[in-house]
Amino acid sequence: MSDELRSESHGNPRAKAPNVLLLMSDQHVPFACGTYGNRLIRTPNIDGIASRGTTFDASYCNSPICVPSRASMATGRYVHQTGNADNATPYTGAEAASWGHRALQVGIPATTIGKLHYRAVEDNTGFTDQISPLHVRNGVGDLYHALRDRQPPAPQLRGAVTDTRAGESDYIRFDRQVAGEAADWVRAAAHREEPWLCKVSFVTPHYPFVVPEEYLDLYPLDSLPTPLRSAPDQWDRDPAVDIYRRSCALDEPLTAEQTQRAVQHYYGLVSFMDAQVGTVLDALEDSGQAEDTIVLYVSDHGELLGTDGLWFKGTMGEASVRIPTIIAGPGVPSGHRCQTNVSLVDVFPTIVDALELPVLPEDKDLPGDSLLRLANAPDDPTRTVFSEFHSANSHTGSFMVRQGSWKYVLNVDLSERLFNLDDDPHEYRDLANDPAHTDRLEQLRREMHAICDPVTVDREVRATQRSRVEEFGGVDAVLERPLMAYSPTGGS
Repeated sequence: MSDELRSESHGNPRAKAPNVLLLMSDQHVPFACGTYGNRLIRTPNIDGIASRGTTFDASYCNSPICVPSRASMATGRYVHQTGNADNATPYTGAEAASWGHRALQVGIPATTIGKLHYRAVEDNTGFTDQISPLHVRNGVGDLYHALRDRQPPAPQLRGAVTDTRAGESDYIRFDRQVAGEAADWVRAAAHREEPWLCKVSFVTPHYPFVVPEEYLDLYPLDSLPTPLRSAPDQWDRDPAVDIYRRSCALDEPLTAEQTQRAVQHYYGLVSFMDAQVGTVLDALEDSGQAEDTIVLYVSDHGELLGTDGLWFKGTMGEASVRIPTIIAGPGVPSGHRCQTNVSLVDVFPTIVDALELPVLPEDKDLPGDSLLRLANAPDDPTRTVFSEFHSANSHTGSFMVRQGSWKYVLNVDLSERLFNLDDDPHEYRDLANDPAHTDRLEQLRREMHAICDPVTVDREVRATQRSRVEEFGGVDAVLERPLMAYSPTGGS
């Protein structure tokens, strides 16, 4: 955590500190958002946050899968540090303190409304006030994610892409409920004398691809773009990507119509989610608190959205690891775009900064920095962000660092990759084997090793996963459980 953050206790915060409203979606790729340049998608409420605040143009999740990503955001630490490596190792609060713990220590309870994807309400995660929480199923999650190279292909995942229809799903109903409860909570919070902290987390635009007609009608099929490299002869054939493709049963390409319908339904879900964001922001405005509240919008990871014939997340491709990050409110530059690389571990120090909380000695080694500080600082071309993946549909650990425009990916025992995203934003040209970039490759290897030893982390994570599978009864016992394409809202 930056030394420039406050390091002395301020006692109980007074009303002079702003409120903090953290809005979070699930599986929203920034390229499906107006403020990130998409002229077709309709996201007026998220775009409105951007117009009065700062948009971070290069923001990343720290692991492109739900449970690990959300654990990193809560603790401000990387998943190899906390051990929350897959969707069967949910955050319990014992791994590391959360920003909820830090706020509670000075008398500010962190209210959460909607999806958390931790283990259970009863755990001491620092989030004592949970409204309509969605946690992992049965407090266990999906052990299928721990199988790794012992995992058979999952045709259910392919089916989740092709099963598109207009209508209502549990996810649609859940998000409407969350938006309504959040709006009620925000209005009631207007009477508080001290600053408040609230996280509102939606489950859309994560599939199922079931969309209310009014949002689906916004996107006629013939108006939609064709995903990048959607034809098989254009696919990225990196070995880690090929393994992911086979594991998701996507090695047989979707038809052009199936692809366009999936894009259509994803776009519809994004606009539906944006409308729920609008419900909460309207309550903030109507209750007279908009000028005194810092609003931060993020997602837990991206969506591959047909790129290279792939869907979901779980690779180090830009559409998988990139996320929208937008902040607005007191002290935030308006209509500003920040080019400094950021990631979800920056949320912890941002909340500490916004609420004027003391920085405790045990938090001095956090890798993140306050988004408020970064929004007001000159762009930093040297800042490095990090992501890792140890979960379903992968046979090995995947690791990524981005520094400036350069992105380095290591898929342990499979491949190294190097991209210059300024020149090649869609990752067409892997420069890892280009002699002209040998020095850059070596420099980024050192950047990665300064964070962790990828080979050691991969070995340790897979050993832990094998042990958990055996404790459950072995591979066959895990495979007997139904594969969850997504977490049920009932938590069971």
